[in-house]
Amino acid sequence: MSHTNNPFSVTRRRFGALAAGTLVAGWSAGAHAQEKVVRIGYQKYGTLILLKNKGLLEAKLKPLGYAVRWAEFAAGPQLLEALNAGAIDFGNTGEAPPIFAQAAGAPLVYVGYEPAAPEGEAILVPKNSPLKTVADLKGKTVALNKGSNVHYLLVKALETANVSYTDIKTAFLTPADARAAFERGAVDAWAIWDPFQAAAETTIEARQLTNGTGIVSNYQFYFSTQSFVEKAPDVVDAVLAGVAEIGAWVKANPKAAAAEFSPLIGIPAPILEIALARQQYDVKPITPAVVAQQQQVADAFFKLGLIPKEIRISDAVRALKS
Repeated sequence: MSHTNNPFSVTRRRFGALAAGTLVAGWSAGAHAQEKVVRIGYQKYGTLILLKNKGLLEAKLKPLGYAVRWAEFAAGPQLLEALNAGAIDFGNTGEAPPIFAQAAGAPLVYVGYEPAAPEGEAILVPKNSPLKTVADLKGKTVALNKGSNVHYLLVKALETANVSYTDIKTAFLTPADARAAFERGAVDAWAIWDPFQAAAETTIEARQLTNGTGIVSNYQFYFSTQSFVEKAPDVVDAVLAGVAEIGAWVKANPKAAAAEFSPLIGIPAPILEIALARQQYDVKPITPAVVAQQQQVADAFFKLGLIPKEIRISDAVRALKS
């Protein structure tokens, strides 16, 4: 496999060049010379953005002598590129991005996960599409974000339907570009996650060929770096405690959470309520069973040549809890 096919092939030097004057410069300008900082990467949807908005983490970390710097990323692969480059200390993604990141040598450490949410990702087709089953995707074009959680959903759904991954065409697009291609008929199907999934199902009546139920777990994982875990384990624990607190609030107050998410994402609150109902929002320590399932993801990607080498998930886990 060509190194350039790996979505995490970005080098530390290249990332630094890309970030110069923006992300890293912003952190440097905002921090005092002797201030200790945890740099957290987040996406527009998920627990971390609510943690940021509510300001709870800053209060938890002040007694530890730490401030927080936040940086938004378009998707998990980009977030883990930043972690690989040493530009952030903590973040979260779905199950596929860390596989590519670990294969590219990123010093990531799994520090927690959210329970399975298989309904929170799906392979969609237009409402009037003649495609009725996953098997009908043979010879068709599927849009997806390369290296994302839905990449594994597509791989496993095809396997379940006895269709080879090489028997379909893939169009690697961001969620926004993929939706545009989907709406104009440039692709036959779209593998996507919530809340984009719920938005497409609601606003353009996109239809599910399948979701992850019975096929994949669709875990959400939380990460730090080996150096930061060793340097500040209490800070990592405090961030996870903040995540757990926000998760409990979301589960108890889905309407309020949807209303808070809505202006951040630009998606109406009723649609977000659908998406929130398909998630678990309950951070837990990594277990041997979760490691075993994540290893299956890694092995599948290696078999297909999507990552350049075999990896062991257990090498990147902070601590196992039985």
